Amino acid sequence: MFSERTGYIIWVNDVKSARSLEKYGSIHYISRKMHYVVMYMNSDRADEVVRNIQRLPFVKKIERSYRNEIKTEYERNVPDKTRFYSL
Repeated sequence: MFSERTGYIIWVNDVKSARSLEKYGSIHYISRKMHYVVMYMNSDRADEVVRNIQRLPFVKKIERSYRNEIKTEYERNVPDKTRFYSL
């Protein structure tokens, strides 16, 4: 139902022209101070889209986000000690 999405951090020279990246994927955040764009795109077409984005004159560098590879499910092996510290 949902396609797999991949996040990319795109470092740009000009934030105003970074709005034109919307046609390549969905823009999640644009940092005006640090000049980068966080955007998500479909994983199956990500390689060719990254090649097209790299050719744009205002793009400095593209980094892939590793957020979907980080483990987000935690297990508690240590017993809860908060009840011992209550007043």
